[in-house]
Amino acid sequence: MAETKMTTTEIINKIFRDTDAIYGLTEFSDIDIETALDIYEKDGKYYLKCFKREKDIQVFNPESGSGNPEEIVRQLWLYKLINYYKYPADRIEVEKDVHFGSSIRARIDIIVYHKDKVTPHIVIETKKPKESEGIDQLKSYLSSEGAPIGVWSNGDAKIILYRPYPREYETLREIPRVDQTIEDVIEEKLTLRDLASEYDLRKIILALEELVLAGSGVDSFNEIFKLIYAKLYDEKEANTRKDQELFFRKTKEPQTTYDTINDLFKQAIKEWPGIFNKHEKIELAPNHLSICIPGLERIRLFGAQLPVMDQAFEYLLTTVAKGSKGQYFTPRNVIDMAVKMLNPKKNEYVIDPACGSGGFLIHAMWWVWQNQLADADQNAKSDYAKRYVYGIDFDEKTVKISRALMLIAGDGKSHVFKLNSLDTREWQGEESEKVRARAELQNLLSETGDSQKDRANRESLRNLNFDILLANPPFAGEVRDQVLFKTYDLAKNEKGKQKNTVERHILFIERALEMVRPGGRIAIVLPQGVFNNTNMSYIRNWLFDKARVLAVVGLHGNTFKPHTGTKTSVLFLQKWGEDEKPQKEYPIFMAVSKKGGKDNSGNPVYKKDEKGNPIFKSISEKVLDDDLSEIADGFVGFAKEQGFSFWR
Repeated sequence: MAETKMTTTEIINKIFRDTDAIYGLTEFSDIDIETALDIYEKDGKYYLKCFKREKDIQVFNPESGSGNPEEIVRQLWLYKLINYYKYPADRIEVEKDVHFGSSIRARIDIIVYHKDKVTPHIVIETKKPKESEGIDQLKSYLSSEGAPIGVWSNGDAKIILYRPYPREYETLREIPRVDQTIEDVIEEKLTLRDLASEYDLRKIILALEELVLAGSGVDSFNEIFKLIYAKLYDEKEANTRKDQELFFRKTKEPQTTYDTINDLFKQAIKEWPGIFNKHEKIELAPNHLSICIPGLERIRLFGAQLPVMDQAFEYLLTTVAKGSKGQYFTPRNVIDMAVKMLNPKKNEYVIDPACGSGGFLIHAMWWVWQNQLADADQNAKSDYAKRYVYGIDFDEKTVKISRALMLIAGDGKSHVFKLNSLDTREWQGEESEKVRARAELQNLLSETGDSQKDRANRESLRNLNFDILLANPPFAGEVRDQVLFKTYDLAKNEKGKQKNTVERHILFIERALEMVRPGGRIAIVLPQGVFNNTNMSYIRNWLFDKARVLAVVGLHGNTFKPHTGTKTSVLFLQKWGEDEKPQKEYPIFMAVSKKGGKDNSGNPVYKKDEKGNPIFKSISEKVLDDDLSEIADGFVGFAKEQGFSFWR
């Protein structure tokens, strides 16, 4: 039987030793790679016809499994230089020797010359996909050749350096076409239509850190967030400007760039108060800021894919000891499962008392938009988010992330507060954040409760009337506040004696039930020990008196890797109604996840078709290989059989 001939895509995936590598070549998303590259088989090996050299290049040997991934990236750049940037092939040189002193030390991958075909114009250093080294190497090539522009690219990310001699290196958003000067690129207007929707923000931030942030003496986290908020404001305002022009871009003079971006940031502070202090400014020096802007100016933030933003923010928070606080980004497949099982409605108030990055809030919002407001206009969707979605977190950085993601997701305003959910004594005070939080939560109580009965509660804010609570509270850390313990039943042991210390997540169980109304629904992620350990039986007994256990879903051990291997489960509850007598026996939905969508190292595992290629749910989002969606579907069937009101 004749062997089936491999397609160009299959050959490239073999060369990269990655079954979906070609889908990561985002730098060439505007190229039909199948037709652009002329790869052919000869004597059992695969060769590529070079766009420049008078020879064919071996790119893959099936017998040895060896490939040449850098050559694929180089050829795609040659194709783009000739067909998009319109540089004639006779102004391009490949593998040019670089002389350091009297000896040949290296070879430049691609060099583009001016019209005289002698003066270097652009130097390009290509790397295989996922490689991140080589910026310093590129700088040495630029110095050696005297070229003003250098490009580092691994196919899915690029950095463009520009050296306006004798100043230090700056960056450009794009390299000039054959009919453009460097000044044309810098001064070219930018509009909303020019922005890319597919990108990897994490890699952009990594590049910025390598180029400038790490040595700038500023807090990278805060400065990046200032730039994100400035850009969000610019995108919002561009909708009303002529030609939808954007001001968040690099200009010729670093000080002018700084003044423009800092003004956008100041306007963002006014537009979305409570996120930054009104007196804050961008702390990056003008020349450092000028280097950062080109990496961000070409991407669209509003409406961005949530997984893209999550990865970037998760990377940022790695440096601020999230793990030591027991807080982690909740995997989105876990969030989707929990939201689907609780089935939020358009008139139900939702809260996450340990909201972190806001994943539960955003996905609850999207669930309502897609299922109950699918035919509504954006104003109606935004009105829902402004009124019904709330979040609390005690960490300033995670609050900023949550608010940013809520803005990016499209709610226009967020009820996300920097507070300690476990201790309402800390909610008192005259700081603007506390005053705003109290006012909005008291207003919620007025809307959802009996005014006379709840008057005292509106002052203490101990009990709230939310319909749905979703949370992944921090596991690590113990609370030792003896005065606070007097307000918690679960701060006492099975004999009713007050404890000296209590694990934080135990208090969150009780606090969650205080925050929802009678009949309210809860999904909370907890360590497995809460369900299994004999010394935790008093907690389980207490729970049975307070709420009906709807479901318990055991998560796979890899679910929260690489952050932690702690075995966890999601507990689903419905608080007993005011006139409802707690039941002792009833069916409970039980499930254990066998596929969490991650390998032992915490890397995502994706579903693949019969050819081994990844399956996509959208242009840029692959389908995770997990079983949580099936578990959610199983619960929905169970809920309908049991006649649960929220799934009728």
